[in-house]
Amino acid sequence: QVQPVDSGGGLVQAGGSLRLSCEASGRTFDSYAVAWFRQAPGKERDVVAAISRSGTLTYYPDSVKGRFTISRDFTKNTVTLQMNSLKPEDTGLYYCAWRYEAFYPDSYYYRENDYLDWGQGTQVTVSS
Repeated sequence: QVQPVDSGGGLVQAGGSLRLSCEASGRTFDSYAVAWFRQAPGKERDVVAAISRSGTLTYYPDSVKGRFTISRDFTKNTVTLQMNSLKPEDTGLYYCAWRYEAFYPDSYYYRENDYLDWGQGTQVTVSS
């Protein structure tokens, strides 16, 4: 079974930026809704951005709205999370997740239980 491959994490100072990528090796993303989740130490895994199959619908929780941007590049078969104005509370393990949506209306999904396929996670650390 093909899993998402997430990458791009690292260490950055508060106020800085990072760009995370989710790739689908051997599979096209066209029929998948995708989301990024974050898990901070000792906390539950929460969504930070979600995008529909077409890329026209997006969702952000209030905690990242205006700072994070999720987008899809169909030519490169990737979904990107651009994170700006990073804060120490953005620190955590970031996961890409996808779900097959070829026969459903275009929509985003922001609950962990909505997704079956997950990347291995990429660490983001924001220092104060």
